[in-house]
Amino acid sequence: MSVCPAAARWAGVYRPAVSPPSAVCPADSAPLPTAADRGDMLPTEGLVQSAAAAEPAKGFIEYYVSNVKMDVTTMTYAAFMALSVACFVLLHLARHTKAQLTAASNPHFVQFQRQFFAVYFLALFSDWLQGPYVYKLYSHYGFAEYQIAVIYVVGFAASVVFGTATGPLADRFGRKKTCIAFSVAYSLCCLTKLSRTYAVLLLGRVFGGIATSMLFSTFESWYVYEHVETHDFPAEWIAVTFSKATFWNGILAIVAGVASNMAAEWLGFGPVAPFLMAIPCLVACGGLVSAQWQENYGNQQINLRRSYINGLRTILASEVVALLGLIQSLFESVMYMFVFLWTPILDPSQPPLGMVFSCFMVCIMMGSSLNTLLMGRGMRPERVLTLAVAINIVCMLVCTVATGPGAAMPGLAFAAFLFLELAVGMYFPSMGYLRSQVIPEEQRASIMNWFRVPMNLITCGGLLWLHQGESAGGNQVIFMACAGLLMLALVACLRFSRRYQETRLPEKDLTESKPSAL
Repeated sequence: MSVCPAAARWAGVYRPAVSPPSAVCPADSAPLPTAADRGDMLPTEGLVQSAAAAEPAKGFIEYYVSNVKMDVTTMTYAAFMALSVACFVLLHLARHTKAQLTAASNPHFVQFQRQFFAVYFLALFSDWLQGPYVYKLYSHYGFAEYQIAVIYVVGFAASVVFGTATGPLADRFGRKKTCIAFSVAYSLCCLTKLSRTYAVLLLGRVFGGIATSMLFSTFESWYVYEHVETHDFPAEWIAVTFSKATFWNGILAIVAGVASNMAAEWLGFGPVAPFLMAIPCLVACGGLVSAQWQENYGNQQINLRRSYINGLRTILASEVVALLGLIQSLFESVMYMFVFLWTPILDPSQPPLGMVFSCFMVCIMMGSSLNTLLMGRGMRPERVLTLAVAINIVCMLVCTVATGPGAAMPGLAFAAFLFLELAVGMYFPSMGYLRSQVIPEEQRASIMNWFRVPMNLITCGGLLWLHQGESAGGNQVIFMACAGLLMLALVACLRFSRRYQETRLPEKDLTESKPSAL
């Protein structure tokens, strides 16, 4: 089967049927049929030398992008191996920081961590199993890109409409029960993937949106309460747990990426196989929660409406909380738009999607270890957060160049994606620690779900605007918009760092003045 010239040019793959010198006859001869006429090579092949002579720099880039043979599969596996080596070097260095060594020496804390991780990692693993093939499954079912975008938007909209209720309900009826409900809702979401009916898939995304809200709020709320209130461990060890969770989250995602790739290719179900594999993990997650976790609550007396209002009032009354919520909403909305964009950008090059996904997760692990190293050397978590946002801005700007309609460069886009995931790995431990310090315990779940409202609205708006018909602005415009959002997040980070230190300074001064006062 011949390769579409436009698709081959966008993918940066050159597979000529004949060598370039024979593509055009001498001047005194009639032109022979070229590969471009047959549709299996680029139509501009014979003009590369003249274009390079006229515009050397531009010609070199276009030659490299369009006319160099590239084994994408080999490149992906080589990147995975190189990143893995760098990751374990960073891990070895991170293990010797003071906070890690102190926390690891406490057997009760280690046992508590393992109890939390056994459940949390099963939940994350079930989520990651689905990651590489969400877009691919909908495409496999024959839906157009705009229809797929609508399915994504329905999931984010469900998080806005129903997700904000999960926090107050968890506080009132119990976070343990809510985590069990997560396992049920996400299992239903996976089962709907067996249907090719568009309405059923939309319903599945509603279940998925609700479950995602539970995953990224209730589990953390349960842990922080147990860490502080039940076990009375030092607050700085919360950052140790979140850093370790981010690192092992990357390990789980790598395994999930490889496993989903194998299941989709070797089993007879195709792209739906990873979703079926996730169901036993979710059942085991719910079973462990039921058997091993104890119940804890937030504010049980307050009603649902008052919980919403009080959470929103706290955000509006505290500049530090509002700024942190703004940073989270902007950063994570860009992250979720990237989740939708990376597959259609790289898929024309036909890379192994599971291994590409695994490369991304290795970078997240590297970011987590880098976060530990930086904080171990005295860098404050709010500064690490600012650095992560700055790195992502650079990545978005590179992606605007790499996805241009004139000469798309998937190799450059892939490199930018790797650094983007590195920044994500640095972001999550810092954000998790800062949330534990800034958000009041009795309103934690409610406020965290309020943070997700603007994030979901931004993501929905971005995806709908991207696919608002045939005149859509394209990926390049979306990446430019993402860079603008992150620049706003960077300004918020700088303001947050200053205000956060001002709110903590009086406590530090008071603590230091106690010995002299006595």
